[in-house]
Amino acid sequence: QAAPADTAGFARAEPGQPLAFPRDHGPHDDYQTEWWYYTGNLVSDTGERFGYQLTFFRRALTPPDQRAPRSSDWAAEQVYMAHFALTDVNGNRHVSFEKLGRGAGGVAGAQADPFNVWLEDWSVADGNLKAAAGDVSLNLRLIDTKGPILQGDRGYSRKGPEPGNASYYYSLTRIDTAGAITVGGKSYAVTGLSWMDHEYSTSALGPEQTGWDWFSIQLDNGTELMVFQLRRADGSIDAFSSGAFIAADGSTIQLGPADFTLEVTDTWRSPRSGGEYPSGWRLQVPVAQLDLTITPHIADQEMQVSYVYWEGAVRVEGTAGGDPVTGNGYVELTGYAGTMQGQF
Repeated sequence: QAAPADTAGFARAEPGQPLAFPRDHGPHDDYQTEWWYYTGNLVSDTGERFGYQLTFFRRALTPPDQRAPRSSDWAAEQVYMAHFALTDVNGNRHVSFEKLGRGAGGVAGAQADPFNVWLEDWSVADGNLKAAAGDVSLNLRLIDTKGPILQGDRGYSRKGPEPGNASYYYSLTRIDTAGAITVGGKSYAVTGLSWMDHEYSTSALGPEQTGWDWFSIQLDNGTELMVFQLRRADGSIDAFSSGAFIAADGSTIQLGPADFTLEVTDTWRSPRSGGEYPSGWRLQVPVAQLDLTITPHIADQEMQVSYVYWEGAVRVEGTAGGDPVTGNGYVELTGYAGTMQGQF
């Protein structure tokens, strides 16, 4: 997400800084902004389909050189926000929730080993994901099968030409998932795949960047694809858009903006925000021999939280190397119901 302009004193993402695990699964408090982002497509043993999102955001309140010991356990130098959403495909229903909490007093925080990120009772701890709000809940077991996939240049992801306008970014692109979802008092045993992104930075959208379209796709041939487009105020696509194709063996092909094309095939207008979102795409990646059609599982998956965006489960079909392929994924669309300039 975009960080405010006052970034003085915070660490900046620079090339040539290798990521190391499990250390870098944890928090990076010297950078202003960080998020751990989980999405998944799950099916019950009786055929119901669900999508979910659980994202934890960390925001530093003061730069490292201004921090000093504080007497109170409640004194916070970090604040956390979390978004939780569930898509009930069969019920044509999407619900979203938000929490805020200080990174102190045990309310919210993150650690690397064993991995744990939490905000009150929403958490991902050592492979167990839990969240509950309203009449929905998740209790899932996550087993990563490919290891960290480094995005960009070995984990260094440029977002613009300005110095430090970049992030450190890696993904877990194929996470076997099993557990239970509760909707309206009814519990479903579910299985499927999840995806995790972890990104940290001290940067902002460039002055002409208003939002982005981000895609994560998991295909039934064991491959995955991530692409994002940064959109400019004049409607053009920014040159720092990028992506990655991940083969079944975990090897990757990094993608620049010339390596993929996205054609919008449908749109949907929100009755709440008035934002008009793309709602169907043809995605072509010639270097990976992919020609894919992407369709939301349901049209209305708009997040009704502090800033409005669309985040939803999608189905995928098309060809890979000329052979039929299907899959599922998640799409995030920002800047359609107001610019993302100056947001979290």
